[in-house]
Amino acid sequence: MAATRTTEQTETVPFDAHGIDPIPPSSRDSTPWEQFWIWAGANIAPINWVLGALGVTLGLSLVETLVVIALGNVAGCAVFGLFNVIGHRTAVNQMVLGRAPFGIRGAVVPGVVQGLLTMAWVGVNTWVVLDLVLAVLARMGVHGGVGLEYSVAAVIMVVQLALALYGFYAIRTFEKYTVPATVVVMIVMTVLALAQTDVDWTGSSAPTPGDKLTAVTQLLTAIGVGWGISWVPYSADYSRFVRPQASGRSVFWASALGMYVPTVWLAALGACLASAGSGGDPSDLVVSTFGVMAVPVLLLIMHGPVATNILNLYSCSLAALTIGIRVARWKLTLVAGVVASAVLVVFVRADSFAHAFDQWMVSILVWISPWAAIVLVDFFVLRRGRVDVAGLYAPAERSPYGSVRPAALCALGLGLVAGWSWQYGLVPLMQGPIARALGGTDFSWLSGSLVAGGLYWLLAVRSRRA
Repeated sequence: MAATRTTEQTETVPFDAHGIDPIPPSSRDSTPWEQFWIWAGANIAPINWVLGALGVTLGLSLVETLVVIALGNVAGCAVFGLFNVIGHRTAVNQMVLGRAPFGIRGAVVPGVVQGLLTMAWVGVNTWVVLDLVLAVLARMGVHGGVGLEYSVAAVIMVVQLALALYGFYAIRTFEKYTVPATVVVMIVMTVLALAQTDVDWTGSSAPTPGDKLTAVTQLLTAIGVGWGISWVPYSADYSRFVRPQASGRSVFWASALGMYVPTVWLAALGACLASAGSGGDPSDLVVSTFGVMAVPVLLLIMHGPVATNILNLYSCSLAALTIGIRVARWKLTLVAGVVASAVLVVFVRADSFAHAFDQWMVSILVWISPWAAIVLVDFFVLRRGRVDVAGLYAPAERSPYGSVRPAALCALGLGLVAGWSWQYGLVPLMQGPIARALGGTDFSWLSGSLVAGGLYWLLAVRSRRA
């Protein structure tokens, strides 16, 4: 059975012989430091400037925005670090680990959602790069209309796909040797930006304390606690390659700081630029601040979204394998490209990128938070950090985790309802009754995770006693 499984996975993901099998010790040669570069590279991107700009756009002052981002990401990145520890302990990718609480077939539900989200993220991140390139070229006097737009998008996609097809080892090498140079460039750009920007530390457009509270909770959900949590479904896909002798503590800190440092850093930069009246659109932030001087560093700045999308594309293939899809890799990539293109069109047509991005983050967190709570409770509380790895790959009829575990699916469903009830997005459909009743506050990530995690624990304990 093991040989057959490995052959099928290799055919589906031709350049990654490991597929979703547990990574053998001989292939686990990554270091915690390399994990830091992977996650730092994925977050040194212009899209994170929008994170800070969103706070100012929602009406908060610069100081308030920085406090919310800094403190919120402590919690979000800590949760992200814990999931990386799970991947390191088990050498199993994230969606397969979900079979423990949800069952072999029950895990198909979150697997499908994760596959769709990774494809959609490719479209979101590609738009940011595309918008930046076209804005800088326009400032230089280069205009090509729709033809230029499609040409730039094609080049970006080819680079992303070429790296993602070769799997983890190509991703690790790319990040390891390019991120340090990108960090140096970003330091220079940060100094240049702050030197040329008239930062407004206290200005706020929120007219009442209630409006300010609403803005704080929306910022926490979208880019504070929410940003680290949004990466949780990817975490074990990469930490499973860390060498077994590395300590869990080192894996936790490397991954958590790899997420925290660039996110808070660039969000702070975006907030500073937005406070000076540069707007919330990524291209406005770059062009208005750097002008033609952005050209020498543009290729390195493009590194961030590319580095992010290669993780999306790689994790997408793992999600597809987890739910049992057995198709040629190019077909899966084609589907991913279609979905990404659809998302790209939505963002291109959006009046405000910051508002569109907030809607996007709110919509995905409403399911990630309860799912993450269930997985954490199952692994750390109910199983005490131990899992039967062989059982995760056994047929449903013989697996100790069974086919479908109703407790987990029920908890997830009610967690989704609880999250939506206290969700206050920018469109009426994403505004739940509790959020509206409490003045537009948004604690969807908290309500969803508490209800799902607590209910799953109660049902699991009751089942054991029965």
